Amino acid sequence: MNFSAARNYAPAPDKLFVKAGVMSDTVFVEFKFWALIIFSIVLPACIYWRLLVARAISRFTVLLFGVVLVALSAIDVYLLQRLGTEAKLSSSLFDNSVFDSEVSLALYLLPALLAGIGINLVSHVLVGHLVEAERKIDRRTPDA
Repeated sequence: MNFSAARNYAPAPDKLFVKAGVMSDTVFVEFKFWALIIFSIVLPACIYWRLLVARAISRFTVLLFGVVLVALSAIDVYLLQRLGTEAKLSSSLFDNSVFDSEVSLALYLLPALLAGIGINLVSHVLVGHLVEAERKIDRRTPDA
């Protein structure tokens, strides 16, 4: 019996997800699913709430929130792709209906929204800075 070939065989992590020898029946109990909820709903809601209740906020903070929203959207896309791969391997039909159908397209709209708002915040800070820099130059140079 040749055990050397069996010893060198290791399934790829995306092909099989096993935890402590037991295969998960659904991806909704996985850490990745709950991380998706946190990164796509909880953290952006906290950022939006902070931006809405602030009476005064620095440019740097707005810029930081914008960059964080773009980063959160990238994390969301990664987690959605991983959950989609794992849903194909799970025995649950509900997983397949959510992550391997037209519904998954709708799930990608939330990261697109987060990235769009984040880019808009970054753009707002940059445009405000450029307008202020132009005003400083206009004050320094006399009109001809």
